[in-house]
Amino acid sequence: MTQPIELHFWPTPNGRKISIALEEMELAYTLKPVNIGRGDQFKPEFLAISPNNRMPAIVDPDGPGRQPISVFESGAILQYLGRKTGRFYPTDERARVEVEEWLFWQVGGLGPMGGQANHFRAYAPSVIADTRYTAYGAARYTDEIDRLFGVMDRRLQDRDFLAGDYSIADMAVLPWALRYPAQGVQIDRFPRVQAWFDRTRARPAVQAGLKAGEELRGVALSDPGKDGDKAREVLFGQRARK
Repeated sequence: MTQPIELHFWPTPNGRKISIALEEMELAYTLKPVNIGRGDQFKPEFLAISPNNRMPAIVDPDGPGRQPISVFESGAILQYLGRKTGRFYPTDERARVEVEEWLFWQVGGLGPMGGQANHFRAYAPSVIADTRYTAYGAARYTDEIDRLFGVMDRRLQDRDFLAGDYSIADMAVLPWALRYPAQGVQIDRFPRVQAWFDRTRARPAVQAGLKAGEELRGVALSDPGKDGDKAREVLFGQRARK
């Protein structure tokens, strides 16, 4: 009997991309919590499978040639799972390129810009006294995430999903797009994105994937106090480590 895939995970948008994919592809998996606020991402056993000290990562005991394989970076994981199962990642080259365009749009744009908008709006004011810097950062990244929502809204004017059929691109985008309140997005301006939310969130596998690990949520990083300060130091005070 094939062993389940290990999902090294914390309940963030990047983690939930993979829990959604595993649910959609009906692959058995077990959660291996990586508490990023406590520094679990720097433990040697995690770095062995994710050298960039970022989660998520997976270990598939039934990899190529029936040998184990570990994969880090959420986009690479989604592609690997799509190839492994033959689902939600087309083999036709034109269709695959379309999926990859929107997958990389999320990995290179929506995720990083959304994360920065959230950082400068929620976390930076608690650690940077000079409001000129936090105000500029908040405005810069809020404007950019607003632009990206406009790109997505236009894309959805003549299709139900980002690459036509539902795919790993939608799985990648959804958890980040759902963070729009923290990113300062006025969602009423993007009705097609709202309709896309409804279509994707109606899928039972998406609902299960979004709930995965919800009990792991701990101290909010914007909260005052020792625990919140420690978590912020771990996440935002990182330097090169040997």
